[in-house]
Amino acid sequence: MNRQGTRPTPDQAAAGRARFLRFLIVGGAAATVNFGSRIALSIWLPYAGAIVVAYLCGIVAAFLLNRRYVFNDTTNRLHRQIFWFVAVNLVAIAQTLLVSLLFAEYVLPRLGLVSYVQEFAHAAGVITPIFTSYIGHKHLSFSVKEDNNPSQTA
Repeated sequence: MNRQGTRPTPDQAAAGRARFLRFLIVGGAAATVNFGSRIALSIWLPYAGAIVVAYLCGIVAAFLLNRRYVFNDTTNRLHRQIFWFVAVNLVAIAQTLLVSLLFAEYVLPRLGLVSYVQEFAHAAGVITPIFTSYIGHKHLSFSVKEDNNPSQTA
């Protein structure tokens, strides 16, 4: 269902799938920044601190890439985009940190994994907020105000 409560047309559905695919590609690029910087930052910071700082690097990349390639039709003003982008990502960083720590401390050790535990745990944490972030960014960070002018027809 779309915002008007009707089924999307085939063209609208295809556009929605294409946008989500672009979101996944951009998210993959931002996740690479996140993951790579976490590994580098772990030289100087404890694991949890490196996750948080790396996440900040990743969200800067994600904001710039999403604004340019995924949600370039937004009608939100820049300050609203930034506010909602940060808000959505605060929820996502909590998800990422919780899952990363849970996997590193409990899940993976109980499965007998002893090599690259932090890397696998962090990867699981980074993947976790994909869908919640897409919905938040689509409807809050980069929303598009619909034209409610009744004199125009669709």
